[in-house]
Amino acid sequence: MTDHSRREALAATGAFAVTGLAGCVDALVPGGGEEGSSEPVDRTGEERVTVAVGAGSGFAFAPATVVVDVGTEVRWEWTGAGGVHNVIDRGGAFESGLTAEAGHVFAHTFAEPGRFEYVCTPHQTRGMVGTVDVVE
Repeated sequence: MTDHSRREALAATGAFAVTGLAGCVDALVPGGGEEGSSEPVDRTGEERVTVAVGAGSGFAFAPATVVVDVGTEVRWEWTGAGGVHNVIDRGGAFESGLTAEAGHVFAHTFAEPGRFEYVCTPHQTRGMVGTVDVVE
């Protein structure tokens, strides 16, 4: 086998491997797939909405993006997976404490319309971010 044909064979093998792994990314990357999907989940019309903290691989909010009405209470409930988490609004509207306790609940009632982006500060670099879109 010549160097040229060896390089072509290696390139083809690499391309095949990358293509084969592409479908697995959601399973491997925290925040990938449904648990961290940026697709908004419409929960308008509900008085209380629950978001899991430490969903999936332990480093996601589920749903990551939720749409609610003004006056809706959003409750973040810890799964106990992924270690210590918190929920902090980037704009300062709400902030929970750090905890790893399964079943722990932090709640906030949204009195005004707007977009509220929040993070888990220990895991935001792993993509543990969420959004509450509040509509009138």
